[in-house]
Amino acid sequence: MSDDSDLDRLKARRLAEMQRNISSQRDPGEGRGAPDPAAAAGGGRADYRGAVVKILGYRGEEVLRNAESQYPDQAMMVVRRLGELVLSGEIGERIDGGGLLALFRSVGINVRMDTKIHVEKDGKMVSLSDKLGSDGGGGGGGA
Repeated sequence: MSDDSDLDRLKARRLAEMQRNISSQRDPGEGRGAPDPAAAAGGGRADYRGAVVKILGYRGEEVLRNAESQYPDQAMMVVRRLGELVLSGEIGERIDGGGLLALFRSVGINVRMDTKIHVEKDGKMVSLSDKLGSDGGGGGGGA
């Protein structure tokens, strides 16, 4: 039981630290007046998310969806900051799924992804689990 309460305390402390970091990064940006056009227009989360989705590359949206479903509050903070950077023009290049996953993990958000391994069998790509299941594990004998 104490492990659960320790874990909850650590999570709460990490969340508070992330919120402080984001708010401290946002404060100096307000002096420039640039990074918050979506909030001024009455937008918010959806506008920032839309800006982020526009720069996502291969499998980026999949990583974003997983992060939002597994860590909704933390993902929203990351999306907000990324959206601010995109809208201000500080980020213009594409971010693929691997880059976005690395970003989430670098700030302590361990987004879990489904992993699938595909192999070629008879000219077709099949999942490794299907191949192992259909081979029957035999393969030996016959002389």
